[in-house]
Amino acid sequence: MHFIRRNYGWIIVTILAILPLFIIIKMISELPGELMQVPLDEAGEESRSSVAMLYHISGEFAIRWMTAVLTCTPFFILFGSNNLFVRQAMGIATAVWSILHLIIFIWAEGFLETFTQVNYIAGFVAVVILVPLLLTSNRKSMKRLKSKWKKLQSLAYIAAALSLFHIILIEKTWLIYGIIIGLGFIIRIPAIKDKIIGFRTRNKHQKVS
Repeated sequence: MHFIRRNYGWIIVTILAILPLFIIIKMISELPGELMQVPLDEAGEESRSSVAMLYHISGEFAIRWMTAVLTCTPFFILFGSNNLFVRQAMGIATAVWSILHLIIFIWAEGFLETFTQVNYIAGFVAVVILVPLLLTSNRKSMKRLKSKWKKLQSLAYIAAALSLFHIILIEKTWLIYGIIIGLGFIIRIPAIKDKIIGFRTRNKHQKVS
C-alpha cells in the first residue's frame, strides 16, 4: 500500500498509456492476411484503410502524451504542484507510442520511405531523439548523469518541435496541440512566470492568515 500511495501518479499514467495498446494489438490481429504477402500499395482498400487507422491512432497518442509532458511545467507554475516521476512516466509513454508509430510506418511502407518527405524525416528525427531520453528516464541514470541528465532531457523540446512540424503537414488537428504547447511556453516566460507564482503565493498567504 505504501508503494501505491507513493507512486499512484506513475501507476495511473502507466495504465492510461498501456490500455490503448490493446486496441492496436486487436487491430493488428484482425488485419487481412494479404498484408503479410504483398506490399501495402498492392493490397486491397480494406487493408490500406486498416493500416491508415493504425498510423492515426499511434501517432495521435504519441502527440497527446508529448503535449501532456510539456504542460507539466506550466501546470506547476499555475498550481504549484509538481511530480518529477509522473512527468517521467509521461515521457516514457510519449517515447513508446512514438516508436510504435514509426514501427508501424516502416512495416507498412518500408524504411527508405521514411526519407522521401520532409514531414516523414522530421518525425523520424524526433523518434531518434526520444530513444536516448527513454533509455535514461530512470533514477539510476539521473544519479549517474547528474547535471548532464537535465541537458539531455531538454532535447525533448527539439523532438516536440519536430513532432509538431510533422503533424502540421499531415493533420488538421495540429492546431489544438499547437495552442496548448504555445500557451505553455508563454507561461514559462520569466516575467509572466514570476507574476503568476507571486500572485499564487500572495493568495496562499492571504488564505492562511
